[in-house]
Amino acid sequence: MTAVTRQEVLGLYRRIFRIAKKWQSASGQAEETAAEREYIIKEAKTLFRKNKDVTNPKLIKQYIEECEARIEIGLHYNIPYPRPIHLPPMGLTQKQGRTFRHQEKLRKISKPIYLKSHDEIS
Repeated sequence: MTAVTRQEVLGLYRRIFRIAKKWQSASGQAEETAAEREYIIKEAKTLFRKNKDVTNPKLIKQYIEECEARIEIGLHYNIPYPRPIHLPPMGLTQKQGRTFRHQEKLRKISKPIYLKSHDEIS
Protein backbone atom coordinates (compact mmCIF):
# COMPACT_ATOMS: atom_id res chain seq x y z
CA MET A 1 0.00 0.00 0.00
CA THR A 2 1.40 3.36 -0.97
CA ALA A 3 1.68 6.20 1.51
CA VAL A 4 -1.06 8.15 -0.30
CA THR A 5 -3.43 5.17 -0.23
CA ARG A 6 -2.66 4.59 3.43
CA GLN A 7 -3.48 8.21 4.24
CA GLU A 8 -6.71 7.95 2.27
CA VAL A 9 -7.77 4.79 4.10
CA LEU A 10 -6.92 6.22 7.52
CA GLY A 11 -8.76 9.41 6.60
CA LEU A 12 -11.88 7.40 5.76
CA TYR A 13 -11.56 5.49 9.02
CA ARG A 14 -11.35 8.72 11.03
CA ARG A 15 -14.22 10.23 9.03
CA ILE A 16 -16.46 7.28 9.88
CA PHE A 17 -15.75 7.68 13.59
CA ARG A 18 -16.44 11.41 13.41
CA ILE A 19 -19.75 10.67 11.68
CA ALA A 20 -20.62 8.08 14.33
CA LYS A 21 -19.84 10.56 17.10
CA LYS A 22 -22.24 13.15 15.62
CA TRP A 23 -24.86 10.67 14.36
CA GLN A 24 -28.54 11.32 15.10
CA SER A 25 -31.17 8.71 14.25
CA ALA A 26 -34.08 9.71 12.03
CA SER A 27 -36.54 9.16 14.88
CA GLY A 28 -34.51 11.23 17.32
CA GLN A 29 -34.87 8.67 20.11
CA ALA A 30 -31.80 8.30 22.30
CA GLU A 31 -31.77 4.50 22.34
CA GLU A 32 -32.06 4.28 18.55
CA THR A 33 -29.31 6.86 18.14
CA ALA A 34 -27.05 4.88 20.48
CA ALA A 35 -27.79 1.62 18.66
CA GLU A 36 -27.08 3.18 15.25
CA ARG A 37 -23.85 4.77 16.50
CA GLU A 38 -22.73 1.40 17.87
CA TYR A 39 -23.59 -0.26 14.55
CA ILE A 40 -21.55 2.29 12.58
CA ILE A 41 -18.49 1.79 14.80
CA LYS A 42 -18.81 -2.01 14.85
CA GLU A 43 -19.28 -2.24 11.07
CA ALA A 44 -16.31 0.04 10.39
CA LYS A 45 -14.00 -1.87 12.75
CA THR A 46 -15.08 -5.23 11.32
CA LEU A 47 -14.60 -4.26 7.67
CA PHE A 48 -11.35 -2.36 8.15
CA ARG A 49 -9.83 -5.18 10.21
CA LYS A 50 -10.99 -7.77 7.69
CA ASN A 51 -9.32 -5.87 4.85
CA LYS A 52 -6.16 -4.72 6.63
CA ASP A 53 -3.94 -7.27 4.86
CA VAL A 54 -5.18 -6.55 1.33
CA THR A 55 -2.28 -5.57 -0.93
CA ASN A 56 -3.87 -5.64 -4.39
CA PRO A 57 -4.18 -1.96 -5.52
CA LYS A 58 -7.34 -2.63 -7.56
CA LEU A 59 -9.02 -4.33 -4.62
CA ILE A 60 -7.97 -1.51 -2.27
CA LYS A 61 -9.46 1.02 -4.70
CA GLN A 62 -12.69 -1.00 -4.83
CA TYR A 63 -12.92 -1.06 -1.02
CA ILE A 64 -12.27 2.69 -0.84
CA GLU A 65 -15.05 3.33 -3.37
CA GLU A 66 -17.39 1.06 -1.41
CA CYS A 67 -16.61 2.91 1.81
CA GLU A 68 -17.19 6.32 0.23
CA ALA A 69 -20.47 5.13 -1.31
CA ARG A 70 -21.74 3.79 2.01
CA ILE A 71 -20.81 7.02 3.76
CA GLU A 72 -22.61 9.16 1.20
CA ILE A 73 -25.72 6.94 1.13
CA GLY A 74 -25.84 6.82 4.92
CA LEU A 75 -25.59 10.58 5.22
CA HIS A 76 -28.07 11.24 2.42
CA TYR A 77 -30.79 8.86 3.64
CA ASN A 78 -29.89 9.19 7.33
CA ILE A 79 -29.73 5.41 7.59
CA PRO A 80 -26.52 3.73 8.78
CA TYR A 81 -27.51 0.32 7.46
CA PRO A 82 -26.91 -0.74 3.84
CA ARG A 83 -29.88 -0.13 1.59
CA PRO A 84 -31.33 -3.40 0.29
CA ILE A 85 -31.46 -4.22 -3.40
CA HIS A 86 -34.74 -5.26 -4.94
CA LEU A 87 -34.63 -8.17 -7.35
CA PRO A 88 -37.33 -10.63 -8.34
CA PRO A 89 -37.61 -13.56 -5.93
CA MET A 90 -36.00 -16.84 -6.88
CA GLY A 91 -39.11 -18.84 -6.00
CA LEU A 92 -39.95 -19.46 -9.65
CA THR A 93 -36.69 -21.16 -10.55
CA GLN A 94 -35.60 -24.57 -9.46
CA LYS A 95 -32.59 -24.80 -7.18
CA GLN A 96 -30.50 -26.36 -9.94
CA GLY A 97 -29.91 -26.03 -13.64
CA ARG A 98 -29.16 -23.25 -16.07
CA THR A 99 -31.99 -20.94 -15.04
CA PHE A 100 -30.88 -20.96 -11.42
CA ARG A 101 -27.22 -20.35 -12.33
CA HIS A 102 -28.23 -17.57 -14.70
CA GLN A 103 -30.34 -15.88 -12.02
CA GLU A 104 -27.52 -16.22 -9.47
CA LYS A 105 -25.14 -14.60 -11.96
CA LEU A 106 -27.57 -11.72 -12.55
CA ARG A 107 -27.91 -11.16 -8.80
CA LYS A 108 -24.14 -11.07 -8.37
CA ILE A 109 -23.68 -8.62 -11.25
CA SER A 110 -26.49 -6.33 -10.11
CA LYS A 111 -25.22 -6.00 -6.54
CA PRO A 112 -24.32 -2.34 -5.89
CA ILE A 113 -20.80 -1.43 -4.79
CA TYR A 114 -21.94 -0.44 -1.31
CA LEU A 115 -23.10 -4.02 -0.60
CA LYS A 116 -20.04 -5.95 -1.79
CA SER A 117 -18.55 -6.46 1.70
CA HIS A 118 -21.83 -6.57 3.58
CA ASP A 119 -22.75 -10.17 2.72
CA GLU A 120 -19.23 -11.38 3.39
CA ILE A 121 -19.40 -10.44 7.08
CA SER A 122 -23.12 -11.01 7.73
